[in-house]
Amino acid sequence: MLMPVIAGVDGSDESLAAVEWAAREAARRGRPLRLVHAWTHIPGTHDGSQEGMSAVQRHLARRMLRQAEERLREVRPDMRVDEEQVEGAATQVLLGAAQQAEVLVLGSRGLTGFTGFLVGSVALGVVAKATRPVVLVRAGDEEADEHLPAADGSASTGTGHRDVVLGVNVDDPCDEVIGFAFEAALLRRARLRVVYAWPAPSALGRGLGEVAPERVEDRQDFLSAVLRVWREKYPEVAVVETVADGRAQSVLVRAATGAGLLVVGHHLAERPIGPRTGPVTHAVIHHVGCPVAVVPHE
Repeated sequence: MLMPVIAGVDGSDESLAAVEWAAREAARRGRPLRLVHAWTHIPGTHDGSQEGMSAVQRHLARRMLRQAEERLREVRPDMRVDEEQVEGAATQVLLGAAQQAEVLVLGSRGLTGFTGFLVGSVALGVVAKATRPVVLVRAGDEEADEHLPAADGSASTGTGHRDVVLGVNVDDPCDEVIGFAFEAALLRRARLRVVYAWPAPSALGRGLGEVAPERVEDRQDFLSAVLRVWREKYPEVAVVETVADGRAQSVLVRAATGAGLLVVGHHLAERPIGPRTGPVTHAVIHHVGCPVAVVPHE
């Protein structure tokens, strides 16, 4: 059975945008679409019964899912969709969903905060611990945002797709992340821009006899070597390679301007203070305007 594309639903504008994005991705990948809503039982109700409160919560969950289904019928009337209500803590429900997903899609508001059950700690917790790719989508994201503008500058869904941007570290390249980006570009028939952020060493402060720092050309060669096998595997994908001077956080935020999708990796690791996203992932989640795919790897 094919793994579905799964979207988290909480009734917010962000989650509705995530549902639409997930539907487009499911169609591109030829995968089924599933909507998941998490709810937590709250003891005590207006009539004093736990059963009454559970019934109310299930009704609210069903209403949110129905709202998402109605939105889908407007934009994707022929798409079949499954739905699921799951009782439990939001982070754990979504992590469980991610294990069954080709891609998990969530709504995100970025630096200004999150709404519904996708509060900052939940969304970041899912990204930090998910073992499958997670895509975060902003409220208001529409199909036309994936495409280049028309000749007159207006929004269009009939033009080519905007670039997919991949952030890569040539010192520690990851097949899962690179493969996801190439596949995303192939499915969209989009150009893939591969960006490697490398703060160029300064000659200042180098003593006599010390080895000269690497040149940007050397790093460009390293990047080309990393991508060579992927170019051969995906000959249909047009690739642009860039080595940019600067910190990865700033470089990728700039590179994602005008892109249709940004792909970054996340190293799965348990730290003493608990699971956390790295500084690059954290920065792009909060500051990039296009959808962000976070691909986990060991």
